[in-house]
Amino acid sequence: MRAWRFLALALILIAMAPSQPRAADAKPPTGQDLAEAAGASLIGKYAPPVSLTTIDGTRIDLGKLYGKKPVYLKFWATWCVPCRLQMPHFENAERTLGRDIQVVAVNADFNETKDAVRAYRQAMGLTMPIVIDDGRLADALHLRVAPQHVVIGRDGRILYVGHLADARVDKALAQAIAEPPAAHLDARADTGTRRSPTPVLRTLAGQALALGDGARPTVIFFFSPWCESYFKTSRPEMSEACLKAREGASRLAKAPGVRWLGAAAGLWATGQDLAAYQQKTPMPMPVALDETGGFFRRFRIAEVPSFVVLDRRGHEVARTPSAGQAARIAARLAASSPA
Repeated sequence: MRAWRFLALALILIAMAPSQPRAADAKPPTGQDLAEAAGASLIGKYAPPVSLTTIDGTRIDLGKLYGKKPVYLKFWATWCVPCRLQMPHFENAERTLGRDIQVVAVNADFNETKDAVRAYRQAMGLTMPIVIDDGRLADALHLRVAPQHVVIGRDGRILYVGHLADARVDKALAQAIAEPPAAHLDARADTGTRRSPTPVLRTLAGQALALGDGARPTVIFFFSPWCESYFKTSRPEMSEACLKAREGASRLAKAPGVRWLGAAAGLWATGQDLAAYQQKTPMPMPVALDETGGFFRRFRIAEVPSFVVLDRRGHEVARTPSAGQAARIAARLAASSPA
């Protein structure tokens, strides 16, 4: 990612600030608010003892560290402006605390490639281990924004979840390092390794989106409310892909015989963001926000735009980045399958 001028960074960062339905005089939630709310139920619980593989092939077994060494995980993305602004703080933690705490940069694997991650590491001069999440950590640690910091104490319990690189995360790191080694972990502890159930998506009006229609095949359009605007400067080709996918889906969804649903990514998006997006760019299909990310993970969606075609019973038949191809596959299903 090329270096941006400070003013451009500031403007994009302000534009990225999320919001949610609220009273007219209430302030919109910040990234810190969203991260703390997502992580509130995790504080004091045991962290997932997963084994990670870095982009260089090194294994990091978190389960073997718990009880002995604290862990500092930070979710991030190469396209994320606040992530880039916070990276000097994160690199400093690795350089100054790396002997006392296991620092791991966890790429969220949302519209990413391994080459982009490697190039980013070189450009930023990062020295900490980097892993690309397969969805397990995002699921277990309630990923909501990027960056998202997670500090795990020496005893394996989660001490802190937040968004900002400020005194709060520094305090949590100092607390984790100061803790004595744990003699043993509670064998009865729920370590959070079980995947969360697939959430039932509901439109902003409260309508539940069932996968199987019974009478028609279904196309699910996976998108992000900010893809077209946020990537317009940093990744114009990605912004254009999101724009064309949305326009194609909106046009093709009007054809009879196939049901279309829209699933909006919850990463850095709230209900109000989705409502504003729908008002500006209305789509002729039911649309819901996947606030927890569980629906995206259920279908292993790591990039937007994406389309998944389901048969009448809700079973996946195909996936594609093209609205036109999804429509053609669904139309063939509709023509060949009995009602």
